[in-house]
Amino acid sequence: MSTPLPRFVQIEPVGQCNLRCRMCPVQFRPDGQHGPAAFMPYDTFRKLLDQFEGLAELHLQGLGEPLLHPRFFDMVQLATARGIAVSTNSNLTVLTEEQAVRCVRSGLSSIHVSIDAASAAAYEAIRVRARFDKVLRNLRRLVEARERLGSLLPRIPLVAVLMRRNLDQLPALVRLAAREGAESLAVQQLCHDFGEATLPARYLPMRDFVDAEMLTEADRPHAEDVFNATRAEAERLGLPLKLPRLVARVHAPDVPGPQRCDWPWRGAYVSYDGKAMPCCMVATPDRINFGDMAARGVADIWHGAAYEAFRDQLSSPTPPAVCASCAIYKGTF
Repeated sequence: MSTPLPRFVQIEPVGQCNLRCRMCPVQFRPDGQHGPAAFMPYDTFRKLLDQFEGLAELHLQGLGEPLLHPRFFDMVQLATARGIAVSTNSNLTVLTEEQAVRCVRSGLSSIHVSIDAASAAAYEAIRVRARFDKVLRNLRRLVEARERLGSLLPRIPLVAVLMRRNLDQLPALVRLAAREGAESLAVQQLCHDFGEATLPARYLPMRDFVDAEMLTEADRPHAEDVFNATRAEAERLGLPLKLPRLVARVHAPDVPGPQRCDWPWRGAYVSYDGKAMPCCMVATPDRINFGDMAARGVADIWHGAAYEAFRDQLSSPTPPAVCASCAIYKGTF
């Protein structure tokens, strides 16, 4: 029995970024910083959307900064006109007043804002080329546009990537989120240890960075103290908070694949150049992909032998190497 087409899809409109974030592999992709503009053509996006029958949710973001795409809001409006709930993530560094208004009027359901620290020095050391004061200004633009237009959407949660260097920032980050009008704060661990033996050599610096910054068992006592303080602050301020697990789970051999990670059954991920990947955690198609979904068609790739073999392996005691090294698979994301 073939796997039904997914009702959730993540499409990467832009494969490059204006920042050089320490924890992001886009800086090492050949097209991520210095190559030609890595934008998905609008017509490609439309053709992909046409093929995902019954689509309910679209996350319009990948490794790059989606607001760089000149037709980002056209993409949002095309999908929302079809009754699809559209969300995105943004570093918010390029948001203009006009874009803030379009975030509201386009029908965007949520825009997750990436802020990993509550002080300028800590934030700018992580998100290189960004300015903390500018991000806060743009966050206020977005909140004010939503209020001025009398809308409840888009929701504006904050998202932070947890590392050793910003662990102690978490209680202050809760205060910042509450002060600036965000709906919630979600803290997630580094997505992957880049430990697969087939890792392209260009990403070896990412492996070194993750080794230096990912929390380990030795960090756990202090991390638990910080988590407790962060929870207390969120409760005091009435801010919804999500913190990651600190201990990896171990899957029994008979655990079905979708219970290990349901991404390859639940959702599709398509890079800006049309490549189908198992999930957003893989991040870049030169690590693994199932073929060109834009060229060959959604159904051909989704039901193809490579995708099905990947699902079968994920259901086995020996998962694909990119899964074994993944924070979702380990339950620590």
